[in-house]
Amino acid sequence: MDITQVQIIQIDWEGPYHLADLSKLNNRAYDFGIYQIYGKHPVYGKDVLLYIGQTSNQTLGKRISQENWLDTNDSNNSKIYVGTLHGAQIPSKVQWTKEIDLAERFLIYVHKPAYNARSVSSFPDKELQDIHILNWGNYRDLLPEISGLRYTSKLDDWEYHQYSRSCE
Repeated sequence: MDITQVQIIQIDWEGPYHLADLSKLNNRAYDFGIYQIYGKHPVYGKDVLLYIGQTSNQTLGKRISQENWLDTNDSNNSKIYVGTLHGAQIPSKVQWTKEIDLAERFLIYVHKPAYNARSVSSFPDKELQDIHILNWGNYRDLLPEISGLRYTSKLDDWEYHQYSRSCE
């Protein structure tokens, strides 16, 4: 089994922003990516990760404003963190869109935000086996890195041997 074919997706997170700040997120040419919403949940408490979303066809500010977060029970205290992808080379639009989609799906699967429950069940195991996400900046409650080797079935059939002194 080849475990050396890893695709690294790096996300640089900024925030927190508040709902009133969304217009600031509309004018940047690179403003496509992933976002996290934090707020109050009736079961999990206040200031918890509620939702992870993405956009690759419109700005983050425009996309987030379409989701009606003002209707939550404590919208004045909602916090938004936005993540843009970074790397050594600028990918094609098709590749950029694919990386945004894979990163969003992987982050949802691993962190299981309360308002993404439907998305957790549709995990693309094969597509994520060689993905490794590095979160930089203000990534808040997300893990600093997640690996397809850890969260997919890629290593399920790998034969393991317990180390022992007989190896000397």
